[in-house]
Amino acid sequence: MATDRHRTRTASGKTRFDDIYDRPDPRAYFCTLAPYAYEIPQHAQAVFRRTRDLRARQSADEGPVTVLDVCCSYGINAALLNHDLTLADLYAHYTSEEAAALTPHELVERDKEFYASRRRPDATPVIGLDMAANATRYALDAGLLDEAYAENLERHPPSEGLRRAVARTGLITVTGGIGYISERTFDALLGCARRPLWVSAFVLRTVPYQRIADTLAAHGLTTVTDTSRTYAQRLFTSPEERRDAVRQVILAGEDPTGYEAEGRYHTRLHESRPRTD
Repeated sequence: MATDRHRTRTASGKTRFDDIYDRPDPRAYFCTLAPYAYEIPQHAQAVFRRTRDLRARQSADEGPVTVLDVCCSYGINAALLNHDLTLADLYAHYTSEEAAALTPHELVERDKEFYASRRRPDATPVIGLDMAANATRYALDAGLLDEAYAENLERHPPSEGLRRAVARTGLITVTGGIGYISERTFDALLGCARRPLWVSAFVLRTVPYQRIADTLAAHGLTTVTDTSRTYAQRLFTSPEERRDAVRQVILAGEDPTGYEAEGRYHTRLHESRPRTD
């Protein structure tokens, strides 16, 4: 595992793990993040299932709700959404000695069977969007994603294929991307929508969300933030990262006591739905 002194930081002081995001498979991702107890996808599992099912009941005539997972990486949210698995199961699966002994091709072949045997009866189509072409290819080959698009909407307009995919989408999910992507990505995606589109986003308390919420509002969506609780993301990598996070949270008008001050990043859940008035 790379040590923190070899890593860069974002403008907000957050450690970047760029070297694990675009490998042929997720083994380095899970091995690197395990010591920091990265956990937000597990919190998102129940939220995304509940939101997807509520979206389906709102438009029963449309059939299964297609989910677009933004910054999907290796398809982890899709794995948890559509399979009888926990994030702890995935850590064990990818950090095992058995996994370490396999070639990337052998791992993909094993994972096809692993996920197929745990597929839930209520599984729904998931489209993945991420700049990491290797990661999205793995998720597609392993059967986690129905479609995958390695595109950067911060710099380029969506491809025709992605436009068609978004037109079929009923729910956008994101757990780790806000701060790396901006309102430009959401503006591009909402411009492709052809049916009522909901957004469910977990966002670090160190990262502002208002400009994205304003962009969603311009497309007719109202955003509600769950202020009743937070969702832990991961442990800090260093005292410096912790100090920077506490400072950012205070600047955002939040209180870090009991949250970031105790050693972990925390997120809030923002859910956006079409206005009904």
